[in-house]
Amino acid sequence: MSILKKITFLIFFNSSLFIVLMIGLQNNSKQSKVDFIINETVNLPIGFIFGASFISGSLTGSLVSLKILNNSKLSP
Repeated sequence: MSILKKITFLIFFNSSLFIVLMIGLQNNSKQSKVDFIINETVNLPIGFIFGASFISGSLTGSLVSLKILNNSKLSP
């Protein structure tokens, strides 16, 4: 499978997860803020915070594994 097909699949899969997350959060009433070092966010639904972190971790992990596989194929 080519690298372009893998990246296309990853983008499609994670975009579908994000759309399902948005649909599922329509009637969520529990909200919270995320505290960063300098600032904090606006009130966000807790499910969105967990879902967005899961999706970003899935995307990051997949891209890192693709990079490792790509480097191992190039090395003799």
